[in-house]
Amino acid sequence: MKTYLNTIDGRLVGSEQTFESINPATGEALGRVPISSKRQVAEAIAAARAAQPAWAARPEAERKALMMQVAEVIKGNANYLAEWVTREQGKPLGGIGPDQVPGSRFELWGCEVWTRVPAGLDLPVEVAFEDDTRRDEVHRKPYGVIGAIAPWNWPLLIAVWQIIPSIRAGNTVVIKPSEYTSIGTLELVRLISEVLPKGVVNTISGPGEVGSWLVSDPGIDKIMFTGSGPTGRKIAEAAAKNLVPATLELGGNDAAIVLPDADPKAMAMGLFWGAFLNMGQTCACAKRLYVHESIFEPTVQALQELAQTMPMGNGLDEGTVMGPIQNKMQYDKVVALVESARQAGATIVCGGEPQGGPGYFYPLTLVTGLKDGDRLVDEEQFGPVLPIIKYRDVEEAIASANRLDAGLGASVWSTDVEQAKRVASRIQAGTVWINQHGMIHPMVPFGGIKGSGYGVEFGIEGLKSVTRPQVISIKK
Repeated sequence: MKTYLNTIDGRLVGSEQTFESINPATGEALGRVPISSKRQVAEAIAAARAAQPAWAARPEAERKALMMQVAEVIKGNANYLAEWVTREQGKPLGGIGPDQVPGSRFELWGCEVWTRVPAGLDLPVEVAFEDDTRRDEVHRKPYGVIGAIAPWNWPLLIAVWQIIPSIRAGNTVVIKPSEYTSIGTLELVRLISEVLPKGVVNTISGPGEVGSWLVSDPGIDKIMFTGSGPTGRKIAEAAAKNLVPATLELGGNDAAIVLPDADPKAMAMGLFWGAFLNMGQTCACAKRLYVHESIFEPTVQALQELAQTMPMGNGLDEGTVMGPIQNKMQYDKVVALVESARQAGATIVCGGEPQGGPGYFYPLTLVTGLKDGDRLVDEEQFGPVLPIIKYRDVEEAIASANRLDAGLGASVWSTDVEQAKRVASRIQAGTVWINQHGMIHPMVPFGGIKGSGYGVEFGIEGLKSVTRPQVISIKK
């Protein structure tokens, strides 16, 4: 079985110990992944630190041109990398068109787009103040070495979100992929490193202990992490000890509110993908759906009709729309939450029973008859299950949306956009979508509040977040 290697200082590096990467649809081992030693983590950070001054000193035009070369490498290897995403993560290959499944090919298309957009952005010198006596300029400087930890749900796309703005701004990077989805990320970095100077992007791999060595090392100047709240809190503690900043995207339990004037059939497809994109394994998926009592039944029916027509299976097979849950830990959590709902007297509208056979397959499941305080409502399921809660008064729905510590995204659905905007302005979330959910864009800042983390990614604000301001004050 092949062992896929890390990239450190432009070299492919193995380790004494390895682990297997497993296909969640079949249970088969796909390859072996190095378990980086503490010494190798230090070597990767040292390589990034050694490469950073020369990388930052390159003219902006050169770095931008290299970013475009990286985009071409991603485009040229999109099919190869998309297959790795499907085999390791489980999402179907799908496509990128509006009528195709948003699967692994969509993820690689996103990797290309989220590389080209930062490559085209500028951070010009800002004049903060000027009069006859002085001129004060704000220059943007790279932090130095970025330590990044990527998750398993969008393993390559989120890695790109962490890597590309960082190196575009003149930083270098050491990134650790999730132990559940390592090979695709290691291969992505191996490929893009062919057009980048050695040491600009480096990888390490292994279990959580390897990530803790990375974020606690004093050679890291900023941390970027996407993942769970408990792990995010540990990373924040490590960052605080070394007085380094962090961007933390810690997921959410996004509420979607359907106002009484909404059209159930017209919004059904948008709501469906808002909840079940990537089998619900997306931080900004709708995880709680609050529907006004006047349109509750037709909304549930419209979603049920869609859920029961979506083919599920191995993502490499033709016609597959839904794949497996990525790992057993998450699968067991989904099973337990649905069982808790059943014991609480909820109605399982569809799904709700684990499927037999190999792989972590769980049917698309709609649940009604729950209320705030029930586990499936209060705990982020991060899977193919949607609780649908009936409400009478819009004030009640807003209070429900805001009652949890999560605050990544939310959405409001209505035929009256002005009314929807008034409701949206009162929801405590980093992004509130209207008549759509989870629709991110490479030019639009994205990040959470409350327990969903802090800091933003994407666009100018995201590029600024991987730089520090330096004021140059000139006496006239």
